[in-house]
This record gives sequence, C-alpha cells and structure tokens, in this order.
Amino acid sequence: MGKRSIIPYGPQHPVLPEPIHLDLVVEDERIIEAIPSIGFVHRGLESLITKKDYNAMVYVVERTCGICSFMHGMTYCEGIEQIMNIEVPGRAMYLRTIWGEMSRIHSHLLWLGLLADGYGFESLFYQTWRIREKVLDIFEATTGGRVIFSVNKVGGCIRDMNQDKLNMILRELDDIEKKVKEIQKTFLFDYSVQSRLKGIGILTKEQVHDLSCVGPFARASGLDMDMRYLGKDAYKDLEFHAITSNDGDCYARCEVRVREIFQSIDLIREAIGKIPDGEIDAPVKGLPNGETFMRVEQPRGEAIYYIKTSGKAFVDRLRIRTPTFANLPGLCETLKGANLADVGLLVLSIDPCISCTER
Repeated sequence: MGKRSIIPYGPQHPVLPEPIHLDLVVEDERIIEAIPSIGFVHRGLESLITKKDYNAMVYVVERTCGICSFMHGMTYCEGIEQIMNIEVPGRAMYLRTIWGEMSRIHSHLLWLGLLADGYGFESLFYQTWRIREKVLDIFEATTGGRVIFSVNKVGGCIRDMNQDKLNMILRELDDIEKKVKEIQKTFLFDYSVQSRLKGIGILTKEQVHDLSCVGPFARASGLDMDMRYLGKDAYKDLEFHAITSNDGDCYARCEVRVREIFQSIDLIREAIGKIPDGEIDAPVKGLPNGETFMRVEQPRGEAIYYIKTSGKAFVDRLRIRTPTFANLPGLCETLKGANLADVGLLVLSIDPCISCTER
C-alpha cells in the first residue's frame, strides 16, 4: 500500500470552467475516494419567490443556467400552466420544442469543445465552437438573444417565427449537420482521442440506475431513460427514440452526445414540417392555486421542478433539482480507481453545471 494523501481539486482549475470542488483521496497516482463539496456559487434564486410574482419568476428561473436557460423557463411555465389548467396552443408547443432542441445542439457543441480542450486538442475546440456560433446566430435571429432568450410566458410564447425564419433554420441546419459530420470523424474515430476516452470511467447500467444518474451520462451506460418519452409539447407527434450505448465509458458519453446532435436536427426538421398555424399564447385568468411536479429532459438530463401556489401572485415554494446534482454520485463512482491525470476528463464527462446545481 502506498502513502495516502488528500488533494483538493477546484473550485478554480485550469481545465475546468465550472467551480466544482472535490477532495481526492489518492494513493500514489490512483484515486481511492472522491468527496464533493457544493455551495461555492450559491445564489439563492429559489428564495426570490418572496420578491418576484409568478410571472416575473419566468425571467429568474432562466438565469438558473445560461446554457439551459430556455428549458428552465419552459419547465417553470409548463408547471404554472398545469396548475392553472391552461391549454397552450399547438403552435406554441411546437415553437418550444424547436427552441428546446436548438438548446440541446448548442449545449452539446459547447460540451464537445470543452472536452477537446480537456485533452489538449485546441484546433478541434475552436472548430467545434465555430459551429456553435451558427446555432447562437439562429437564436439571435428568432428570439433576439444569444444566451438568455425570454420568449417563454405563462400560456405560450412571446415571439413567433414566420415561414421565412423557419426556412432559414432549415438552411442553417443543413450547414451545421455537414460541419458536425466533419468533426465527428475526429471525436469518434481519431486514435489519439480514443486513447484518452475508451475504457476510462466505466459505469454499468446497474450502477447508473442505482445511483439515479440521468441524461446522456446514464444513457451512455445503456439506461433507456429520457423525459421526452412523456410526450409533452410536440414530442407526442414526433418520431423519437432515446440514443444509448452499452460501453459506459467516457467515449460512450461522447458518442451519445454526438449522435443526439443529429437526432435534434432531425426532430427540428420534423417539427418545422408539422408546425400548425394559429395563436402562440392562451389567455391567463386568475392566479395559480395548487402544486405540481414537472419533469423535462434538458441537454444534461432530467430536471425536476416542484411548484406550490395558494392563489396569490407570489409562489409559495419553488424547488429545482438539476441534472448535475443527480449525476454527482455517479461522478464520484467513476473517480474511484482512476488515475489522477484523468480527473479532468471524468468531471467533464458528466457535463457539469455547478451554477445551476447550487442556484
């Protein structure tokens, strides 16, 4: 047995853009145990329900996470709509689905770039983020924003997309798909990349199930779980099957996310082809009175919103469980027995968002 010591990892680290803190118990260069410590960037967003009414809270929950901002706002609005029995117009549900899948493409491209940077492939990092800029251009053209969009409202959407903008999205998606196919060759088939990802941080299907892991992190271990199966918004009308892999290592997590980009492109095309005409919002009368439990598949995995109201303008209770929080136990499990040099890649493999975890 070698000498054991504790190495603090984070919250500031040159490889990681996220302020995660881990105490790593190491024996020589091998990790024996990883102890997470959260709360470094706690912002108290949930407590703002005492200062902002239920409509204003749409804009607060969007700030929970910059990358998943649209889907945070959408989930909150759907929760209030369920409490108030508001029937959202079909066109609004399709618009939400299109923007939601664009957010997934945006998030996965951002993660792929960070992964490339994590194993030192700088040119691949720049190329991936260059493609991501095209997605942000679409957001800017259709919502007016590039990170925070503020197009969700209780009852539907604030902005619509005419046929010219829908056709523009289709044209841009063709170009994005072509460029992603080019970088896919490097991410999935380059020998040097495979040597850094294959066989690293393996989790079995049983482990991710028992540890309650979610999202691409869980699906890369063969767990066929995706909240889009619930058929909310336009998903009930679209062809969808969750993408999984049975390898359960860092390479599988990369592969699942790459394939999900192409799937999201197909879902957007199908949604644009089926989007109905009509209004984009429904009238809202009265104040919300009740409670609900919403589940949505964000880019990083399942997010849960618990909302409780009592017929007042202010929400009584808002509780958010984000995907990263659910995946931290799985991360700690992958770190056991890993080499110290692989910690950065293993942390990145769950696509961590500490700001939304700590809110």
